[in-house]
Amino acid sequence: MKNKVILVLIIGMFLINLIVAQEASYCSEKTIDGAWCQNVPEAKIDANYRSAPTSCDATSFCKSGCCYDSSEGTCMRNTPQIVCENDGGVWSDSASCEVPQCELGCCLIGNQAAFVSQQRCKRLSSLYALDINFRTDIANEIQCILSTTSEVKGACVFEEEFETRCQFLSKAKCFGLGSANVSFHEDYLCTADELNTICAKTEKTTCVDGRDEVFFVDSCGNVANIYDASKKNDAAYWTKIVDKGESCGAGGNNGDSAVCGNCDYYLGSTCKEYNRGADKRRPQYGDNICRNLDCELDGVPYQHGETFCANSKGTDESLPGSRNFRLVCYNGEISVEPCADRRAEVCLESDIDGFKTAACRANRWQDCTKHTLKKDCENKDRRDCEWIGGTTIKCVPAFAPGFDFWSTEESGEAEEICSTASVTCKVTCAEGLTGDVECESFPDGCGDEEGLDSGWEAQQDKVCQGLGDCDGGNNYIGVEGFNSEDEE
Repeated sequence: MKNKVILVLIIGMFLINLIVAQEASYCSEKTIDGAWCQNVPEAKIDANYRSAPTSCDATSFCKSGCCYDSSEGTCMRNTPQIVCENDGGVWSDSASCEVPQCELGCCLIGNQAAFVSQQRCKRLSSLYALDINFRTDIANEIQCILSTTSEVKGACVFEEEFETRCQFLSKAKCFGLGSANVSFHEDYLCTADELNTICAKTEKTTCVDGRDEVFFVDSCGNVANIYDASKKNDAAYWTKIVDKGESCGAGGNNGDSAVCGNCDYYLGSTCKEYNRGADKRRPQYGDNICRNLDCELDGVPYQHGETFCANSKGTDESLPGSRNFRLVCYNGEISVEPCADRRAEVCLESDIDGFKTAACRANRWQDCTKHTLKKDCENKDRRDCEWIGGTTIKCVPAFAPGFDFWSTEESGEAEEICSTASVTCKVTCAEGLTGDVECESFPDGCGDEEGLDSGWEAQQDKVCQGLGDCDGGNNYIGVEGFNSEDEE
C-alpha cells in the first residue's frame, strides 16, 4: 500500500511539471539565438519581434505557407511568411504549394531529367548551357527519370508465329510494340548469339538517313555496326554496338575505301550507293561506299568545304575586264560565286593549317591617291592601297578598279581619274659649237641626255595601271586596248 502511494505522488508531480512547461511555451517570431518562428520559453524570446503565449501553428505571423523563389524556380513548403520574404521569396498561404508557379513537370536536359517547376527547369538550362524540354504530360518523378533512357537503342526480342524475332529499336518503341513477352537488350544487336533470334549476319550494307557512315545489315533488315570488311564473320562485332570512334578508320576521311564504311561528312566523305562513274573503287562487300567529297581543279586538289579565289581565266586581276571569283568545293563539285563586277569587290583568301577559306570584300581604293605618307597609305584597316613613292602620285590602289569606260555617263569620270597619272617629261636641248645637240638633265630624274630612265618610265606605268583601266595595254583576254582617237 505504501508503494502505491509513492507511485501516485510521482505521477502527480510529473503532471504538474508538464502543465507548467506547457504554460511557459511561447511562439517567438525570432529567438535570441536567431531562429525564426520557434516554440520556446519566454526567456528565449527576442523582444524586438512578435511573440504569443501559444503554439506557432496557432499564430498569424508564423503561419506556414509556400515560399516561391522566382530566380531559382524553387518552392519551399511549410515556410513562415517572414522567413520567405526575408530571403526575397514570394509567400502564399498554401502550405502544400498548390500554386501555378510550383506545378511540377519533367525537365529533360541533355541525358538528365529532373521533376521540377518550369522556372527551375529554365534555371538549370542556363546553368548547364543546354537546351531543355519541359514536359507536363509526365505526372511523377519515377516516370520522369525513366524517360531519359527511353531513347537508348538495342535488340527488341519477341515471339511471333512460333519464332524468336528481333528488331533493332529504341527502348520506348520496343515496349510500344504491344507484343507479348517482349524483352529489350540495351546495346545488343539482333544477331547476338545469346539472343537466339532468327536474324543472321550478311554481306549487305546500307546508308541511314541522318548518318554519314555505311552500315552492315542483318538478314532481318536491321542496321548493325559500321561496315568493316574484316569483321564480316566476326561474331563479337555482330553482338553489341561498336562506337564510331572504335570502328575502322576512326578519325579519318575514308573516302573511296573499299573495306571501311566509317565516313565523316566534315572530313570529306559520306555514305552513297556505289556508282561506277563517280567512285574510284568498288566496295568489297555490299553496294554502298564512303564517297569522297573532295574536288580537283586543273590538277590541284581541294578539300570538301574549302573556298578559294580565282579571277577571269586565271589572268592578272588588274587587267581591264577581269573579275574576281570565289570558288567553293562542296560535295565533290566546284561552284563559282562571282564578286562584284569591275573589281568593286576583290576575293581574299587565307590558309589555316592547310584549309583554305575565301571571301569577296569591297575594294577600298577610293582615297588612295590623296595620301602622301606611307603609313597612311598602307593602313590596311582603312583602305586597300599600295605605296610606290618617288612620283607625283605616291599611293595607288592595291587592286586596280575597273571603269565603265564605254558608258557616256561614266566615261568622263574615268578619263578624269586616268588623267591624274599623266606626266610630261620636258627637256631643253641646244646645238653646241661643234654642231652636236646637247641636252640639259631631265627634271625629276626622268632621264638624261641618253633618253628616258627605264625605272622612271616603269614607275609611271605602274601608277597608270594602278588607278584603273587606264593603260593602253592588253585586256584580260589578250586584246590590245584602244581609244576613239586610235579608231580615227
